[in-house]
Amino acid sequence: MLSGLAPGDRLPSSRELVKRYRVGPATVARAIAALAAEGAVVTRPGSGTYVAERRSRPDGEAAVDTSWQTVALTDRAVDTRLIADPLGPPPPGAISMDGGYVHRSLQPTRALSAALARAARRPDAWDRAPAGGLTALRAAFAHMIGGGAAPEDVLVTAGGQSALSIAFRAVAGAGSPVLVESPTYPRALAAARAAGLRPVPVPIDGDGVRPDLLADAFAMTGARLLYCQPTFQNPTGAVLAPERRRQVLDVARAAGAFVIEDDFARYLGHGGPVPRPLVDDDRDGTVVYVTSLTKPAAPSLRIGALAARGPVMERMRAVRLVDDFFVTRPLQEAALEVLGSPSWDRHVRALGTALRERCAVLAAAVTREVPGVVFSVPAGGLHLWVRLPTGVDDAVLTGAARRNGVVVSAGGRYFAAEPPAAHLRIGFAAAAGPAELAEGARRLGTALADLSPGRE
Repeated sequence: MLSGLAPGDRLPSSRELVKRYRVGPATVARAIAALAAEGAVVTRPGSGTYVAERRSRPDGEAAVDTSWQTVALTDRAVDTRLIADPLGPPPPGAISMDGGYVHRSLQPTRALSAALARAARRPDAWDRAPAGGLTALRAAFAHMIGGGAAPEDVLVTAGGQSALSIAFRAVAGAGSPVLVESPTYPRALAAARAAGLRPVPVPIDGDGVRPDLLADAFAMTGARLLYCQPTFQNPTGAVLAPERRRQVLDVARAAGAFVIEDDFARYLGHGGPVPRPLVDDDRDGTVVYVTSLTKPAAPSLRIGALAARGPVMERMRAVRLVDDFFVTRPLQEAALEVLGSPSWDRHVRALGTALRERCAVLAAAVTREVPGVVFSVPAGGLHLWVRLPTGVDDAVLTGAARRNGVVVSAGGRYFAAEPPAAHLRIGFAAAAGPAELAEGARRLGTALADLSPGRE
């Protein structure tokens, strides 16, 4: 649209642009608004739209010296290395097998669009929402949680990550240790560290976190907080064994500690029964429960919830009030519309079937194309957790895979300390479909073969 125009030149009229580019007037209006927001054009009422003047530093003028900020900011840097991709954007045409969201084809897009449209038409759509969230939405989350949870026990948040950030800052003071499963969710590690906490790893096995090692960790560190994912743990897919559920709560209660239960995968089962939340067994207010609608729906449905009983909930409400007052009302109304619709249950069932099929396709393809790796097939979640052959560096293989056109996650970033072995997290939800998953596994196998000793 700006091709051939210099600063100060007037853009053609909207009518001319519609004719030239064969698009509708609304498209032209949106394009001009986007250019204006970027500062590329300026609109002068009654005159037209003009290319903005380019701001340049006068010849000889020194660059702005911001070195003083290093002293002023002290040492409270926010470490994003665990959540930022060190390799940068994936190359064009690469198959995405590292994402934490479902592919667009698996999202209930029509239902979400219809729900948001209905929510926006409500007379009070743009009124201020209650700080704790809409009562009806809190009731819907309470019903989902079960265990006698009441609407007043629930705080609506802007997605699961926001809930984790609030919980970490509300429950533990800066400098305190927080026990975490090893391996665990990197964004939880980042949120804990941003809150000034010190993550301490506690090993898990195929049945979840080990209560014996958990008790030792509480005793040695004096920690008053455990972060865990009992259901379809990210990245391993493990489910906390029934006999360990009560043990984990008893160990935490004996230590006078809270348990943050991240139940991100509540709607990500592969068709079988999904275990009840750990909070359902909590009789003492030990559990601070976190869940979200983002993973099973769409990345921009940033609606989650915290649930807890006692003074800890008041603390979390206070943190949320200071942070951002409340979650935008239209999004809450849309989430309520979605949860209350019969289409939501149909979506969850269809999603479970699709995830089970994709998981099976990827598992078979990895077994066939990537020799020497070890993994278990999860009953829920979005990923395979794959142990690599001895001597293979996960970071090196991740880079080689990307150059070969497939994006996977290096396992090292999922550990709060030194990893015991090299792993990859390979996702089956973000790819376009089964054919891409099979091709991605083939490309990964080729990358691994190229790294093998003796390969010319």
